[in-house]
Amino acid sequence: MFNKILKFLYLNIYALLLTIAGVLVLFLPFYRINIWIIVIQIVVAIKLLLIAARLFSTWNDKKRKINILLSKNSKEFKLETFSDYMQAPCGRLLVRVILSELGRSTEYKNLVKLKKNSFSRIAGNKIKIK
Repeated sequence: MFNKILKFLYLNIYALLLTIAGVLVLFLPFYRINIWIIVIQIVVAIKLLLIAARLFSTWNDKKRKINILLSKNSKEFKLETFSDYMQAPCGRLLVRVILSELGRSTEYKNLVKLKKNSFSRIAGNKIKIK
């Protein structure tokens, strides 16, 4: 039970930070500068909280990916199965959890080599700029 709570908190650390930032933005006393700044504060806080909610909603998908990667790597460890997950910060957190469950935490240094920099991902059309 406690392990599941820690895993949830660890894998949703970015969502937790955005939630805290959204709440803190609401408590900043910018109304003393100008009363209309409250509108901007509310818009920014709502945006941060919506992004956090979207990140929290991926929990079931993260659990599914953990199960898939654990089943793929339980018998034989395959570095290439982690390459897509190494491209994003949330994915790297997921990889760390999976490696610790497999008892192969030392393999992370080999997986870091699979991480591409932002420019090569954009050039390879992995990231589409809106």
